[in-house]
Amino acid sequence: MAKTTKNLMATETVSVDLEAEFQDSNIKEVLEKLDRELIGLKPVKTRIHEIAALLLVDRVRKQLGLSAGAPSLHMCFTGNPGTGKTTVALRMSEILHRLNYVREGHLVSVTRDDLVGQYIGHTAPKTKEVIKKAMGGVLFIDEAYYLYKPENERDYGAESIEILLQTMENNRDDLVVILAGYKDRMDKFFYSNPGMRSRIAHHIDFPDYSANELLAIAKLMLAAQNYRFSPSGENAFSEYLQLRMKLEHFANARSVRNALDRARLRQANRLFTSAKKTLTSIDLMTIEEEDIRSSRVFLEGKLDTGSSKI
Repeated sequence: MAKTTKNLMATETVSVDLEAEFQDSNIKEVLEKLDRELIGLKPVKTRIHEIAALLLVDRVRKQLGLSAGAPSLHMCFTGNPGTGKTTVALRMSEILHRLNYVREGHLVSVTRDDLVGQYIGHTAPKTKEVIKKAMGGVLFIDEAYYLYKPENERDYGAESIEILLQTMENNRDDLVVILAGYKDRMDKFFYSNPGMRSRIAHHIDFPDYSANELLAIAKLMLAAQNYRFSPSGENAFSEYLQLRMKLEHFANARSVRNALDRARLRQANRLFTSAKKTLTSIDLMTIEEEDIRSSRVFLEGKLDTGSSKI
């Protein structure tokens, strides 16, 4: 006890420049990239910033001999499809690498099919091979609740879970596991697997995007490919979003990306079949209103709201 007190007193005379450590770690670049890449998601970004700050301070504490043991970094990302979970996992792997919490900082993204076999003796080798690839980085398991199927007595998901639990406990200084999926299903999964729940330190919920946020995302996606909306095209896409969000299988930014891909197809066909054969760069870049309104969503959306007018 006296020795510990003496060591603590010795460290009181040592100072550290936290801002300099922050700059040297190069995590500022990753956090700024995350802010640029993802529209909205303020609660998610705040939590990632908090985790980054914790790890930076923990690293500084180690330099002063104030180690508190390796923090638990396994995480759970919950939310609907297309809300940025995979992108955040990728940036998290970069942060962990730059702060020396993982050796390589790569992201290995898998689903149940990559981990669970279809016959006896097949699951363990599959799961261990995935873990081997992910060592030194981050293992991202999407729709993780599918690992557990209690209704099927011959299912081998439980075997994969047991191997993951052992690895998460024994190798947490060399591997971070991020589970992802719908919130209600992940809650049920953790209720049925208390061992897994106890190993997850950070639970982050990803909210759906608003229509305005989705429009901003669409404009960023177009700009990245050297496209843009005309003013009337932007208004049409805003209407498109209001309708699409009410239909089935809406997947936030993923649905926006798919819609833009189809709009580009229609734009290309419009340009190819038009009488105007000499095109400017503006012609080639611009998504017009007709490229948006040709979508069947305008028909389906109106039918869904009970309107017979087409």
